[in-house]
Amino acid sequence: MKIETTKMSSRGQVVIPQNVRKQINADEGTIFLVMASKGTLILKKVGIPSRETLINQLGKIAEEGEKRAKKKGIKESDVPDILYKLRKSKR
Repeated sequence: MKIETTKMSSRGQVVIPQNVRKQINADEGTIFLVMASKGTLILKKVGIPSRETLINQLGKIAEEGEKRAKKKGIKESDVPDILYKLRKSKR
């Protein structure tokens, strides 16, 4: 690991040195989480999942929801009424 320095602009922008960008495979548009604590700043590169990955994850969430609904005896036809009551209670 090599340590580099950078300077913040008057607009709060910081340039990530080129060799660091290459090392982490970051280019224009790369998204980072920014965390600060006790004088330390951490940038964490965030990977954006592919369309296939998102569809797969949403499918798993839907399956889990169906399992939970089945355990509780909730039918698909019950959902509109449940949502109506939930929304009404939050007003």
